[in-house]
Amino acid sequence: MSLEATINKDLVVAMKAKDEVALRGIRAIKSAIMLVKTDGSGQEIDEAREVQILQKLVKTRQESYDIYIKNDREALALIEKEEIEVIRKYLPAMMEGEELENAIKAIIAETGATSAKDMGKVMGAANKALAGKAEGRAISEIVKKLLV
Repeated sequence: MSLEATINKDLVVAMKAKDEVALRGIRAIKSAIMLVKTDGSGQEIDEAREVQILQKLVKTRQESYDIYIKNDREALALIEKEEIEVIRKYLPAMMEGEELENAIKAIIAETGATSAKDMGKVMGAANKALAGKAEGRAISEIVKKLLV
């Protein structure tokens, strides 16, 4: 089942349950999908693109959350945090820790990188290989640690 079909089904369930938190998050996803579908590019929305859309939604909300926390706006921060949790339910499980580090070690070996000078080459290959499987920030941190 496509993400859009899942979202439409879950939207109905959330409406019936009067779950305001889920409704906000699901409506944000539905809106983002509609924007991509009507952007005029004519591209199909495949699974990789769906993951990319969801990651962007999480990232923007995380940035807003950080700003609200920094400025002591707890109520607004809570709303962002709730929406992040709803959106993350639709994302595939992300690679973390040792699993991610091993994947990046393999990419470093493939690219032949030996120092921090090769970080751009490794990041490009890692972002391509791990798209939708790991967060860019986590990839970057591990690459920096391994190439120092």
